[in-house]
Amino acid sequence: MTEDFYCDEVLSGKTEVHKVIETENVLAYYHTRPFYPVHIVAIPKKHISSLITLKEEDHELLLELLDVVQKVAAMVTEEHGACRVITNLGDYQDSKHLHWHIVFGKPLR
Repeated sequence: MTEDFYCDEVLSGKTEVHKVIETENVLAYYHTRPFYPVHIVAIPKKHISSLITLKEEDHELLLELLDVVQKVAAMVTEEHGACRVITNLGDYQDSKHLHWHIVFGKPLR
């Protein structure tokens, strides 16, 4: 796997994904290797390496991303009664591209 699965595989079209919501700048889709029974990932289409590397000019994009995360979280919560919204940083972040996980259920592994 590369340092940025989302740019190299998903946004390039090399890896097909099942989309949940797509806007001009954001994509939310079902995780390709889910860790939870419901596992959706939301990413900006622009490369931003992580939450802590955001620049001031990215704040509008962050708001759009969080709007999509909120909509997906509401959908999952409506269907299942709960969800978690997670982002990882540093060594916890496998792919160096800002992304949020919207999940429900107990870990599969």
